[in-house]
Amino acid sequence: MNYQIWGHTHRHAVEEILLHLLPDCAAGEGDDTGGDFCKSVLSVQGDTFTASASVRVKGRCCEGKCIDTVKGGSDPLARKRLETELVKLAVYDAIVPAFRQPPVWGALTGVRPAKLARSLIDRGRSPEETEAWLREHFYVSPERAALTMSAAKMAQEMDRKRSKNGISLYVGIPFCPTRCSYCSFISSAVEKNAALIEPYVEALCREVLESGALAKSLGLTVDSLYIGGGTPTTLSSIQLDRLLSALENAFDLSRLFDYTVEAGRPDTITLEKLAVLRAHGVTRVSVNPQSMDDEVLRLAGRKHTAQDVIERYMQVRETGFQSVNMDLIAGLAGDSPDGFAKTVDTLLDLGPENITVHTLAVKRGADLRDISANLAQQEQVGHMLTYAQNVLSAHNYHAYYLYRQKFSAGGFENVGWCRPGAENFYNVSMMEELQTVVSLGAGGVSKRVDRITGKIERFTNPKYPAEYLGAQERILQGKRRLLEK
Repeated sequence: MNYQIWGHTHRHAVEEILLHLLPDCAAGEGDDTGGDFCKSVLSVQGDTFTASASVRVKGRCCEGKCIDTVKGGSDPLARKRLETELVKLAVYDAIVPAFRQPPVWGALTGVRPAKLARSLIDRGRSPEETEAWLREHFYVSPERAALTMSAAKMAQEMDRKRSKNGISLYVGIPFCPTRCSYCSFISSAVEKNAALIEPYVEALCREVLESGALAKSLGLTVDSLYIGGGTPTTLSSIQLDRLLSALENAFDLSRLFDYTVEAGRPDTITLEKLAVLRAHGVTRVSVNPQSMDDEVLRLAGRKHTAQDVIERYMQVRETGFQSVNMDLIAGLAGDSPDGFAKTVDTLLDLGPENITVHTLAVKRGADLRDISANLAQQEQVGHMLTYAQNVLSAHNYHAYYLYRQKFSAGGFENVGWCRPGAENFYNVSMMEELQTVVSLGAGGVSKRVDRITGKIERFTNPKYPAEYLGAQERILQGKRRLLEK
């Protein structure tokens, strides 16, 4: 879809709301050529702003208009915030009448709705006023507004809990037994990249030791540690032991709120590896079935069964782990609302402390992007998420973090649910950008969060394992420049 803007420069706001509402339409600035088109206009008279939009979608022409007065007089940030909101709302008002049902997130864009809610509370609104504002101003559904406020409340608690000089530490293992059809993370199938694993572990241990020395020199303490991927338990028990020993030697891990290792693929879990994790003080393990339907697992390219998941989960419990997370994905090829409900019910019978419900996101690089027939329809995914929300709430789970992502089926969200007291500090801190995160390994994105201004600066490690192996000095220099500011 081409669009034009008049009276403002908020191109990103226009593209963002168009992508949010019409994810299949690539938006770009251009002339009206007779096809799908959007014209966004903003006029200003004193402190009064008027945004209007004319949109043509599949031959249907619609218009929208929003008017508001800036609060805070000449405050440039308040004026810019109002401008972008009105531009988005005008486009939303123009397009949404063409929908059979309005989007559950209304006109709200962005991946961190709880962070927006916290900013509104920080600017003087009560939680109740903030929830009402999300519903009335951005047309967020009551269910999503409630989820947002639940996550915002937990973020406030974690923000008070974090250490003065605390950081979160992430370690990435970009290898998996096989590549799932829906996945576009930076991960490599073991069968094709087995020769890279040992040199990768060696390079990663060097980065661990160097980063630990840097953190200690700056007086930084580690609040949480998360080893993810990929699938960290793709490593052998010996390699896991070496990596976890390096972390213990490099960083002070005595004051961790939580220590997570993703043993995501059941086909990589062994009693020997679990014993290594326990010996090194890991407190939380993820066992991620994604589905408990064997046919859905087969279509997704996962080489394990639902029974494998149950058996590995029991092994995790027998090894002594008191905190377990299990991931599900709503919208997988071949799944249905009834099948997804059975998966949720099976996990509830197992009783993990955390259940994370993701929505399928088809990103560039994923095989499913070219198999549109396999994508779950928005209505079905909505039923799946509604069921999960209702039944998890009824079983004493609450939403403690959430985030949204582009290209997710139906524009929905990913939600971390947990039993009271089982909230994972790392997940909340990372998603809500509460503190500095030091990321180690290929593709790791370190973020420095200024505690006063909230400003975020980033340094990204090389994306692929082969590139990462030869970049140790550049990585250390980049982290030093980032953290010493």
